[in-house]
Amino acid sequence: MRTILHSDLNNFYASVECQRNPYWKDYPLCVCGNPRDRHGIILAKNYIAKNMGITTGMPLWQARQICPNIICVIANFEHYLDFSRRVRQIYQDYTDLIEPFGIDEAWLDVTQSQRLFGSGEEIANTIRERIKKELGITASVGVSYNKIFAKLGSDMKKPDATTVITKENFKTKIWGLPVQDLLYVGQATTKKVRKLGIETIGDLANCPMNYLIDKLGVWGKYLWEFANGLDMSPVKKVGQSSIIKSVGNSMTAPKDVYDLQQAKIVITILAESVSSRMRKYQVGKAYTLSVWLRDNELGSFVKRHKFDTSTNNSYDLIQRAMSIIEKYYDFKKPLRSLGISVSDFDNDYEQLSFFVDIQKDKQSQDVTIEKIRKKYGFSSISRANILLESKLVGIDIENSHTIHPLSYFR
Repeated sequence: MRTILHSDLNNFYASVECQRNPYWKDYPLCVCGNPRDRHGIILAKNYIAKNMGITTGMPLWQARQICPNIICVIANFEHYLDFSRRVRQIYQDYTDLIEPFGIDEAWLDVTQSQRLFGSGEEIANTIRERIKKELGITASVGVSYNKIFAKLGSDMKKPDATTVITKENFKTKIWGLPVQDLLYVGQATTKKVRKLGIETIGDLANCPMNYLIDKLGVWGKYLWEFANGLDMSPVKKVGQSSIIKSVGNSMTAPKDVYDLQQAKIVITILAESVSSRMRKYQVGKAYTLSVWLRDNELGSFVKRHKFDTSTNNSYDLIQRAMSIIEKYYDFKKPLRSLGISVSDFDNDYEQLSFFVDIQKDKQSQDVTIEKIRKKYGFSSISRANILLESKLVGIDIENSHTIHPLSYFR
């Protein structure tokens, strides 16, 4: 039987900041985006702030109303990545089967490590103690025979705890939990299953699988298997990358976007980034483009369209994204954030176009621009329309990564 661990670093961003400045440990603290860049939301908080009602995703102004003396620290992702790498080094002392799940979580398969280091619970406790002693932060670890239950275990008791879920105890331990506690059961799925009378993980497990498939499609089968402890997905080995199914990027504009012309400036930056990444990852060309928009009241809009021909050049991506926005968004509410992504890659075959020479010219132009930027710096060349917005000139969004905790997107 497999032994899988899921390690979750407790309040990771906030814990790193408190470790770097121990004086903050006794005060409510939050980590937020930079308000000057319109990223003034709570990305993480310590337990003191949490107990006062501060939540992830809350606007900074609202957090200050709830807790006027809260310490607000602008996120420093270089520090968090450094701590994450150091934690991974500890994991690697016990197994090479490590699968990251974001910057602060990972699954570890320690099935073959138990002869050297003891049981899964013992390995989990050793890892927790090392993280606490060597890095000054804490972790919660779930131990089980599959990834889904290991993840559930790390969520059940925080901070600094080990929870073991076995084939013998999982029904009594987890079937009474709310169905949304199960991994991959997000807000939309929770609403759907509640309409079916499913409130707990046990309700999901005891529901006929064919009924779930009828109501939820093939995803109903997976959820039924997860709830019944039948997940057999492997933990991927360090360095093993999964097949890339989509490439995308998004950004928050420096000011609200009121019309198509302003939207095109942001889309241009995003398209250059996505086009460059497609060549970098060697994914081929894409048929499907998705546009994601968020208005200034934080309402979201997503539209996906599959085109007759595939592409990987920025010019086509700009035109396709703008055609979607023009057709489906009326700008009654100005936009705060925009994003695009591509999928349905033609790695194996390509539908040829009568305009193939034109497409080659466009791609050649992208490659030339990338070479110039690599040699002389990103700001050395820009498209003319970007110069209309001074705050966007020189932004290298392809290499500017913003990392959010998973809970922010739930």
